[in-house]
Amino acid sequence: MSQMIQLDPVAALMLAIIVALWVAAAVASIIMGLRRDVIAKTRARDIERQGALLASAPAVPFRVGLDGRIGADPRLAHWLGLPAPPTTIDEMAGQGMAGQDGGGISVVDAEGLAADIAAANQAGRAFERVLRLAGTDRVLLARGRPSPPAIGDGVIVWLFDNSEAERAITRLSAEGQAVSDALDSCLALIEAAPFPMWHRGPDLKLALVNSAYVAAVEGESAEEVVTGGVELVDSADGRTPRATALAARDSGRIKTHVVPVTLGGQRRTMRIVDVPMGEHGVAGYAFDIQDLEQTRGELGRFQEAQRELFDRLSAGVAQFGPDRSLIFCNQPFLQFFSLLPEWMSDHPEFDRVLERMRETQRLPEARDFPGWKADRRAWFNAVDAVEENWTIPGGQHLRVVAQPLPNGGLLLFFEDRTEQVQLSSARDTLLRVRAATFENLFEAIGVFASDGRLHIWNQSFRDIWGLSDADLAQNLRVDAMVELVAAKLADPSRAQLLRDLVRIATVDRQARTGRMALADGRYFDFAVVPLPDGNALFTLLDITASRGIEEALRGRADALEEADKLKTAFVANMSYELRVPLTSIAGFAELLDGGYAGEMPPIAQEYVKAILASVGRLGSLVEDVLDLTQGAAGNLPLSEEQVDMGALLTGAVAAARPAAEGKPLQLLVDVEPGLGEIRGDPRRLRQIADHLLNNAITYTPPQGRVTIRVHGDDDMIVWVVSDTGPGMDAAQRAGIFDAYPRIDASNDEGKQLIGIGLPLTRQLVEAHGGSIALESEPGRGTTVTIHLPRRHGEHGHA
Repeated sequence: MSQMIQLDPVAALMLAIIVALWVAAAVASIIMGLRRDVIAKTRARDIERQGALLASAPAVPFRVGLDGRIGADPRLAHWLGLPAPPTTIDEMAGQGMAGQDGGGISVVDAEGLAADIAAANQAGRAFERVLRLAGTDRVLLARGRPSPPAIGDGVIVWLFDNSEAERAITRLSAEGQAVSDALDSCLALIEAAPFPMWHRGPDLKLALVNSAYVAAVEGESAEEVVTGGVELVDSADGRTPRATALAARDSGRIKTHVVPVTLGGQRRTMRIVDVPMGEHGVAGYAFDIQDLEQTRGELGRFQEAQRELFDRLSAGVAQFGPDRSLIFCNQPFLQFFSLLPEWMSDHPEFDRVLERMRETQRLPEARDFPGWKADRRAWFNAVDAVEENWTIPGGQHLRVVAQPLPNGGLLLFFEDRTEQVQLSSARDTLLRVRAATFENLFEAIGVFASDGRLHIWNQSFRDIWGLSDADLAQNLRVDAMVELVAAKLADPSRAQLLRDLVRIATVDRQARTGRMALADGRYFDFAVVPLPDGNALFTLLDITASRGIEEALRGRADALEEADKLKTAFVANMSYELRVPLTSIAGFAELLDGGYAGEMPPIAQEYVKAILASVGRLGSLVEDVLDLTQGAAGNLPLSEEQVDMGALLTGAVAAARPAAEGKPLQLLVDVEPGLGEIRGDPRRLRQIADHLLNNAITYTPPQGRVTIRVHGDDDMIVWVVSDTGPGMDAAQRAGIFDAYPRIDASNDEGKQLIGIGLPLTRQLVEAHGGSIALESEPGRGTTVTIHLPRRHGEHGHA
């Protein structure tokens, strides 16, 4: 058993104290270490933040030591456009850098920057220098100063990108120059202005006047006038010029005053205008309006004289201002439209005047009155005068002239032309009657003017002498006509007689009669009569036929009539004979088509259908021939029924429409609603419609037009069918209604082989107590007009 060591209490106490101190020192060391670690981390974070702040700064710093070496942020190379950060000032210009293809500052700027850095090292002063990057428009601003001791010896240089500022300076300089140029131009314009102009400063004293102002106040120079404060006028509206300028500035509105002034010893009228310019004062200018005032007065007097003249006119006159209100109207205008002067004195607007005229029934009838009114309102904006003719209720005719005025107003003239229109209508009617009379006279007529030219003629006169359209178009002289017609006379030497006859009638005013013979054996009685208007009437009457010839012709006519009866009987018998084989053919063809003879190949079926179609057409043709012969013999049977003509025509048009659409051509129908009934044979009336429509469609070329118009009254139905076909000449028209017209062999389509439709139509129309007429000209189509009485006498045959 070992013996324990016994420590002296004092020694134990000392040992405990030493251990405690050692532990305390260890704890203190740990605490200080932890504190230093926190401080280090804090400083590291501060340094990191400062580095980030420096990296985001709009400037790049670098230090140039006393040995000329550069210590810089890597961003410096990017700012200078270099591949690597420069280490010397020369390398900032791209000198001495391997692989350098451009970039950096210019050599001159590098030399200047080096000199500035050397001066800063020696004198310790700051500097600024503008550096331009080669090959770009970028501009850098270098600001340098000696570096603080904490950083080291040398110079700290900060680079700022000054490109935008330089561009802004350049732009502002250009704008400033432009403003300066504009100001110079404005001042030059003010100086060159032919009327006084001035400017008052904020204190409302004259600060600028032009040469016209100086001349107006009879000053020596602009400086003298401005210095002396010489005003153009003494007062305006009882206030001094400065007071009127003050009123314009305080109100912020342009002020205008018209005042009399004395210029060059003459009394003139001036318009003074003050223009406020805010804190920059008030500008002003003045116009001499003496001539304008005189012109305005003369214009007023002219307008008064014009209105007095309008009041004395028989035509109605109304004047509207730019705002479209009535400013003047004369008495005829009020009378034309039955308007009261009291109502017109309120200056009504244009639309209200038209509405009041409509209320008095003094305007033309218009279904769309608002649209009609809008069209007339457009007169205010028209470029030239607009002329219209109005027919108002009661048969009055007005000629309306709308003249737009330069000031935006409108002047209207209304001339009553009722009497002129009636006279013109009567004259036209007389001319038409005269022309129709001349054309239908048995005699040949020609009217020669006093100068010997053929002025009027009829068809007989033209045909007798064989004159052409070209001769007639140039109003042939009698001398030239003598040469053309000499060969027509049995004795050509007597051709001069025509000229002598015309001269006797036009110059000597004497009438002559006589007889002449033509080379073709015809004889004519002629008469030449002087007319009251100085012209001469030349007539020819054919007297070739004698009484014996008339008898011979009558006998011949009887023979022809007998032959026609034999022909009619033969055609009727043949029509009956044709019915029997046609009936047999149709019956057997229908059996074949119905399959009673067994199934047939498709081609045979087509042949059978063609046979049936041909038999149907031939049967219809035979029926027409039979009807035609019965009508010619007076044996055409008709029934008596009440026939709805509207329904009948609608059915006929519907049946004809496929043929019209197949061509194709337009089929226009205008049947009066409520056409009513007619007493007659419905089958025969339908035949009339079918024949007319088929005939029109057949002879109208593709893309043509067939028009059916039907209207009626209590006694009669008028039925018109027109087409745009080739038309017919006089010879064709003459025989179109013959009972047995000739075959037209010129038709390539086979649609006019016999042509009995119109003769049969004529017989059917006349059998109903009506009449039929045909009008046609080559190249102008054909029009057939039928008049059917609603009721006619009892009959059983045509």
